[in-house]
Amino acid sequence: MPANPAALHILHQRLNVYLSFKPFFLSLPHFSSPSLSFVHSRRFLRPRLPFPITPRNLSSLSSTSAAQSVGEDGGGGGRSGALSPPPITEDVQKIDVNPPKGTRDFPPEEMRLRNWLFHNFREVSRLFGFEEVDYPVLESEALFIRKAGEEIRDQSTVTSAKKKTYIIEQLYCFEDRGNRRVALRPELTPSLARLVIQKGKSVSLPLKWFAVGQCWRYERMTRGRRREHYQWNMDIIGVPEVTAEAELISSIVTFFKRIGITASDVGFKVSSRKVLQEVLRCYSIPQNLFNKVCIIIDKIEKIPLDEIKKELKSAGVSEDAVEELLHVLSINSLTKLEGKTKQLTQSIGFGKMYQFVKNESVDAILYAEMLGSAGEAVADLKRLFSLAEKFGYSEWIEFDASVVRGLAYYTGIVFEGFDREGKLRAICGGGRYDRLLSTFGGDDLPACGFGFGDAVIVELLKEKGLIPELSLQVQNIVCALDVDLQGPAATVASLLRGKGQSVDLVLESKPLKWVFKRAARINADRLILVGSSEWQRGMVGVKILSSAEQYEVKLDELE
Repeated sequence: MPANPAALHILHQRLNVYLSFKPFFLSLPHFSSPSLSFVHSRRFLRPRLPFPITPRNLSSLSSTSAAQSVGEDGGGGGRSGALSPPPITEDVQKIDVNPPKGTRDFPPEEMRLRNWLFHNFREVSRLFGFEEVDYPVLESEALFIRKAGEEIRDQSTVTSAKKKTYIIEQLYCFEDRGNRRVALRPELTPSLARLVIQKGKSVSLPLKWFAVGQCWRYERMTRGRRREHYQWNMDIIGVPEVTAEAELISSIVTFFKRIGITASDVGFKVSSRKVLQEVLRCYSIPQNLFNKVCIIIDKIEKIPLDEIKKELKSAGVSEDAVEELLHVLSINSLTKLEGKTKQLTQSIGFGKMYQFVKNESVDAILYAEMLGSAGEAVADLKRLFSLAEKFGYSEWIEFDASVVRGLAYYTGIVFEGFDREGKLRAICGGGRYDRLLSTFGGDDLPACGFGFGDAVIVELLKEKGLIPELSLQVQNIVCALDVDLQGPAATVASLLRGKGQSVDLVLESKPLKWVFKRAARINADRLILVGSSEWQRGMVGVKILSSAEQYEVKLDELE
């Protein structure tokens, strides 16, 4: 049978690819096909390939023969041995298996705890008639550096020839590929404000919205403080009355009760920013310093008092004003304030007040002069404490003038949840922010809300021994007693899942001892065995694992 020219051509290409020789001659006198014009000592040119070919060394019995293997001009040559694979010299570097600093993994046991916590967040919100919303984790940087909070960005700026650049301390921010400045949200309230402005008059007031979302802050980590956390927010938009704040505190108290926290474990410190504003105005402290003073005062339980004084003086507050301000902030009872104010105004003439200030209570006199019992701030606080009695949580709250919250947008009543043993940072916090929308170009609406992080509350639950037992719970485990019955076992599993029951289907052929251990680990209620004889009769075996009761049941009667 004559040789196929095309096949010869292909063979020649393969030889050249593998051998990488210089062009050589072949004499093929026995081919007589007219299509083979190269039959008599025709030089074969190596075909041009679309990719580079790197010659491999050919193995041989000795290093000498290997060195002399191929490649001389005019040489015929051939293989001296099998092709050797290139040695693998690159070391695979093991990655760091820990999550980035300040972040967390959620393996199954941690995820069960998180889901339990979030379920309680959502259930309380539902009980109070709130609707769930969410926002992008990635937002415009401007949303947070306008007036979202001075604790999130530093006050100083750097001026360049082109623009003023904020020195941002805690924001995870960057420029995307479209040259837009964006940031991972450090909190949820500015995103809420943006959405409210976007919706405009298409939504009816009041709005009662809640969200559970992940937030990011690059900050120093302490117990209960990470660089990422999840936060539960509840906000009421469109209600100017203090009933809104009372409702929000009531929702948090309801949550605490649901998870086993009592008023002896946790309390709420309540104050009003209007109180602080009046004090500063009395000492002629400029309004533009108010937010900076609030940030400093917010640290009053976090750093030594001397440091507070030093920072206030550095901010431009006079030494006398600092001392009087700290006296005012030491008041921790609204009842005491009211009683002292009445006592002083009734029994002491204004001509004697100055002397009394030097000898007695500076704080109460100052409040009497600036606010009085009918002052707006005191009136709001009195109303809130009255409502607390009606809601049934008066034992949970107390007045503390030093509570101001660190975010700049608060305008009225503010509150913080704290553990009474003082081991943890604030559990939650919130207040009124009636002028936030206008900072983003919208029309202001009365608004208040709170943020409640997931990290501190878990630490508190650990302290109190209240972390619930949240083991995996599966209703059924289904096992085929023979490899050929894997299909019928899958049918049983699908049938039960269609009825809303959870099923762990054993996917491999396993001994019954392994199956029983698996059932115990997942806390299965019952074991369903698919055996050959039972299946032929349209039945399966059932074992109730808590009582060891066993029986057979028809497949269509399996519930």
